[in-house]
Amino acid sequence: MPKAFYRRNLPHLQRDGKPHFLTFCTYRRWLLPDWARDITIEVCARTHGWTIDLRAVVVMPDHVHMIFIPQIDVERHEVFSLARITKAIKGTSSHLINRRLGKSGRIWQEESFDRALRISEKLDEKIDYVLNNPVRKGLVQAAKDYPWLLMASPLAVPGFARLGK
Repeated sequence: MPKAFYRRNLPHLQRDGKPHFLTFCTYRRWLLPDWARDITIEVCARTHGWTIDLRAVVVMPDHVHMIFIPQIDVERHEVFSLARITKAIKGTSSHLINRRLGKSGRIWQEESFDRALRISEKLDEKIDYVLNNPVRKGLVQAAKDYPWLLMASPLAVPGFARLGK
């Protein structure tokens, strides 16, 4: 019997002004080489201040976790949608990775998992979860040793603290 085609269409519920937790995976769980993780984290960092207020991001060998607050698109007088944010990050990083590989094709799975964080969920705890993902996966002994990890700096010092490298 042939396999049935299964396509997930998860709901993407967005809450304006609230932090969102986003996860997306590589296509067929391809393991990103180090240089591709460099590209991906740089693309994520470049979205800060444009489409999102990025709080934390980690680029793992086969997936990405991000915590951010969608920003307002001044031209359209609306909040950037999760679909637009995700498409920009995945599309730009795919293009740059494929250019380096000299090929075309999928880098990321079509679907992403996202959710708005509730008030009862402490943002610091979720950021800690993202930052410690490489430790839990046994890639490093301490989060500061993982090169593909960014955390928003305190408000007094704009920018990011790159924990690794």
